[in-house]
Parts: sequence; C-alpha cells; structure tokens
Amino acid sequence: MSTKPTTTDLEWTELDQRAVDTARVLAMDSVQKVGNGHPGTAMSLAPAAYLLFQKLMRHDPSDADWAGRDRFVLSPGHTSLTLYVQLFLAGYGLELADLKEFRTWGSKTPGHPEHGHTRGVETTTGPLGQGIANAVGMAMAARYERGLFDPEAPKGASPFDHTIWAIVSDGDLEEGISAEASSLAGHQKLGNIVALYDDNHISIEGDTETAFSEDVLARYAAYGWHVQRIEQAENGDFDVQALYAALKAAQEETERPSIIAARTIIAWPAPNAQNTEASHGSALGDAEVAATKRVMGFDPEQTFQVEDEVFRHARKVVDRGREAHATWDKQLQEWRTSNPERAAELDRITAGELPDGWEHALPEFPAGKDVATRKASGEVLKALGGVLPELWGGSADLAGSNNTTIDASSSFLPEGNPLPEANPYGRTIHFGIREHAMGSTMNGIALHGNTRVYGGTFLVFSDYMRPAVRLAALMKLPVTYVWTHDSIGLGEDGPTHQPVEHMAALRAIPGLNMVRPADANETAIAWREITKRHTTNPAPHGLALTRQNVPTYEADEGAAKGGYVLFEAEGGRPQVILIGTGSEVQLAVEARDALQAEGIPTRVVSMPSVEWFEEQDQAYRDGVLLPDVKARVAVEAGIGLTWHRYVGDAGRIVSLEHFGASADYKILYREFGLTSEAVVAAARESIQLADANRR
Repeated sequence: MSTKPTTTDLEWTELDQRAVDTARVLAMDSVQKVGNGHPGTAMSLAPAAYLLFQKLMRHDPSDADWAGRDRFVLSPGHTSLTLYVQLFLAGYGLELADLKEFRTWGSKTPGHPEHGHTRGVETTTGPLGQGIANAVGMAMAARYERGLFDPEAPKGASPFDHTIWAIVSDGDLEEGISAEASSLAGHQKLGNIVALYDDNHISIEGDTETAFSEDVLARYAAYGWHVQRIEQAENGDFDVQALYAALKAAQEETERPSIIAARTIIAWPAPNAQNTEASHGSALGDAEVAATKRVMGFDPEQTFQVEDEVFRHARKVVDRGREAHATWDKQLQEWRTSNPERAAELDRITAGELPDGWEHALPEFPAGKDVATRKASGEVLKALGGVLPELWGGSADLAGSNNTTIDASSSFLPEGNPLPEANPYGRTIHFGIREHAMGSTMNGIALHGNTRVYGGTFLVFSDYMRPAVRLAALMKLPVTYVWTHDSIGLGEDGPTHQPVEHMAALRAIPGLNMVRPADANETAIAWREITKRHTTNPAPHGLALTRQNVPTYEADEGAAKGGYVLFEAEGGRPQVILIGTGSEVQLAVEARDALQAEGIPTRVVSMPSVEWFEEQDQAYRDGVLLPDVKARVAVEAGIGLTWHRYVGDAGRIVSLEHFGASADYKILYREFGLTSEAVVAAARESIQLADANRR
C-alpha cells in the first residue's frame, strides 16, 4: 500500500484509510460475535476517532495517566467500540482478544466505557449527557490547576495547558444536563474544550425528527461557543480534510469552547443498514456484515481482520506519544527549575499528601453553645482553605445558605467578567442554578486530578443531581457534596423544600458515604475525615447539615468511625440504647435524661455516618450497639427505612413517614411527634417488648 499523502493539508495515506475501515470491521465483528451492541455509530465515527487518536491528540499510550495528556471523553457511551478500537490500534493494552470478548463477563470491553476498568478510559459514560458535563469539569480543573502552578505563563505556553476533546451525540444534546453544562462552559469561556457533534439524525425510535428539530449550533452560539459545521464528502463518508481543519481551528480558539457539527450517516458504508435505527443498537447480521466488508475490500470470510501493515502503521502513535511526552517532560523540568516552591506543592498534591500540621487549622467548638452545622461547616471550609490551596468549590447559587464560600474575594470567572472578584483562577465556583451540571462537572474535576472539589445545594435538590452522584459512587470519585437544610428543621419554606425520603434514598447508593453530623464538632471531624480519605479511601461524600442551631457537645473522635457512644448509661448496664443522627441527637440526649431520672440506665449513640460505621470491625460495632441490649430506639427526621436493621424486632423508630408543612421548625417537630417525649415513650415500649421476648 502507498504511504504517500493524498493531500498536502493532512498526511492522510491509503494506510490511514485502511486503518479507518479496519476499525469499522472490528466494530461490526465485535457486535456480531456477542450478538448485541451498537455497531452503527462506531462505524460512522471511525474516521473522527482515528483522526483524534492518531493525528491530533497529545497522548502517550505507554503512559495512560500522563498528567500532560489531552483528555478524550466519549459522551455517547453506547458506542464504546468507537473508543475501544482506537485504544487497541493505538496500543493502550487492549488486544484483539478483548474486542472478541466485547460485552461479556470479566472482559476489558464492557458495554459502556468504565473508568478504572479499561486503561485509557477517562470517564464512565452511558447515561447520556454526563460525558459532555464531565468534559466541562475537566476543562475547569485544567484552568484551576494552571492557576495553582503556572498562572503567569502566556496562553498555550504552560506545561499545564492541554485540550479536552469530546464526541457528543443527538442523545447527549437532548438531555437537559447538556444545556446546563454547556451554558456554564460558555459563561466560563472554557477555550480548552473541543466537542464534535455526531449529527446522524438517528435515535432508537428512528429519525430524530420524531423529537429533535432545534438548531443546535444556534443554541451553542447563544451559549457563547465557537461553532462550525462540516458537510459530508461526496461519497457520504466524513470529509477527513474538512474535519481535520475544523478540529484544528477549534483547538486554536482559546477564548471560547468549540463545537463542530458533522452530518454523518450511521452504519456507513453498510449497503442496507446505513441510516437505519436498527443499526444503532443491534447487530447487523452475518449477510450485512459480509456485504459491508466487500464494499470496503475486506474478505467476508474473515473476522477481526487486521493486516500487519495497518497494525504497524497505527502503532507508530506509541513512538509519537513518547516523543511528545519527552518534550513535555523537558518543559516541565524547566518550569520546576524556575518554580521550586510550586514544584514542591505539585509533588505534594500529586502524591495525595496533606501539608504538615494541616489538622491544627481545624476549629474546635466549645460545648454548650448552639450552632447550626451548616455554619460550622463554613468555618471549617475557610480553615481548610487556608492550608489546602488545591481545595475549591462553591454552590448552585446558594452560597449564603450553604456557607460554601471559601474565599469571597476570589471567584472562578473568566477574563472579561465585570465582577470585581472575578479571577480566571479563582477559588469560589459559581455553578449557578444548575445542580445536575454541578454534580457532573465535579466528577470531571475529580477525574482530571490535582484538585479537591466540593459543591453545595439544599438536600432536597440532591434529586436534581442524583445521576451524577450515582456515577461518582460508581467511579469512586472523591467529591464532597455540602447538602444543607437537611430536614423539616428548615421550617417555613414548607414541604417542597423539606427533605423527608432523601437521606434513606442517598444511603441506598452503593459507595456513597452520607454524613449527618449532630453538632459543630462532629462537622469538623467529618470534614477532617473526608479530607484524609481523599486519596487513601476515595469515595464521594455527602454532608447533610442543619439550617437551625443545634447543641454542641464535647468533641469525640468516635465520630470519625461513623457511630459511637455519646453518653453512657449511668447506674448499671444499659437497659435501652437510643440512636440519633444529625439534629435529632439532641432529642435522644433529652430522652436519656428523662429515662435516667426514672432509674432506667440509657445509652445514647450518635451515628453521623452509617457507611463509616459499617466499615468498622464487628467487635467495635458490637461495643457500640451491645448485642444483648434488644431495647433500642432510633430517631431521625425522615423516613425510618435506614434504621430497621439497627433496632431489631424489639426496637422502635421515631421518624417522619410523610411530607412536611410550612411553619416554624419547633412547631413542626412538636406537631409531627419528633420530640424527646416521643423517644421516651418509644423506649418504654421497646423495653417492654424486649422483656417479653426474653420470657
């Protein structure tokens, strides 16, 4: 085969075209072998993906985690073969055997790309819209990281400059999260994002005219994006030259994020399946696969055909990647020589280490003073901000209520923003009223690395961001949610704003650690524990914090274990154990006083985090919740679903099994039976039942 370039604009040889067609063959064969999957988009996108991985992206297949690499996000995760085939061709560790095991048990090629499972996969995608929002977060993180380490460098001259490339689909752009995240990206003028919109006019139900007819580029122009459109080549395939030119122009546009719309034909060049909804999510069938191979000049009798010459040609990207990496290493070393203090900070942050003595910055609150846990959290955040420059975050337009402003004088806003505190490398993020995008961009920030991010809103609005929270848990990302106004204790705003089922629903997400501190000191300990776990035990954490003031108790290190004895029984072994969480711990304490006055030895257990408690060994858990004490009461201002396993058959739960109302919070607690008297009554019932069961 000739290796002579077919044009002078782009070195695109017959071998390059053969590699693209090979990618199409591998996509067809992978789906055909397993009998299910999404071949059509992987076939039509093969030229675009090949261009990115072979001609445009700065990456090193021999070091997938190279900090200086560009990032690639495949937002339509159903077309995972678009990515897997390029990872195979480029030498990221996938082999033909992995493509043959597509979508099967234990394979490196699951149905949708999974971060941490397959080398070279930057994020887990599949739920549409999440990927483009992750890309926005990565771009935000890249800018903040540059501000930490190299803010004075001219644009494009820093080792911390790189491009976030993304492929998006009609489905991504129909999902509302794409509007939130893209609006945020345009407002932030994130010129380091390039998105390719695969405008193939096909969804599962057929032609997108069924549901989608807006002018996408006009929409993105209104967001403040740089927009381009490229047309098909005469044969219906990608015009590779036009696509390359558009991608280069987009990369060179540093003042705005960029999107390129490319009209494509799904399943190109399958003679009968192209431009059909069936090719989106079904195997093409043996006859159509064979016919398509004939069109492209492949042997229809062979499967997974990769010619040696094509393989060697594609794998040359490994050498190019190593060269790019070496050039970057030299650039980074020059930066290190000129910036020794920043270099030391980079090494600390990259290693996931915390500065010496950082814990001494955390406040301890005097017992006896009533403080809202949201207020305590704000004080802790400001203290942490003073010692952890990598910590940044904000709120979904609720900073004053969430207490999430880490630095009021420094807002993460682009050059040209009129606000006096605007700083492209600012500390405080203004996510706007975009909870879902906040959650997903936080995921992108965490995936990018080298910073620590938090984001706040009301607990009830965690519903708006739940898909992103679930994916954070799936990927084990160390993001922190500051969810305030955690119960009917928020009062007069009423049932629309009062979370009832939310704590139980969030605790149901595997891998998400929910922390509902009882007081200011538990809040400080919770933040300390979350900070420690960022690298050693990464996972998303949700802090559920009160609007109303609550009593402050003496600090107890047991809070870091999720559950501990806050007040021990007096006058003998406990007859009953009262379990409280958050603002209801005070009800358990008041009930204990009343029961002790009756001569009933009563233990109070504060359990800020069920998940942390379950991590402890059985001996510790049994030491807190004594197995032989069957009389137990749990109290929480929400549905009681969490607590049945802790109170047992003889136990009782004081909870709220209905929506709230608009009134002062003290009235609500009284009217809905969330009182110390109710806890006392439940304790007596539980003691009687436990005694009866022993007889």
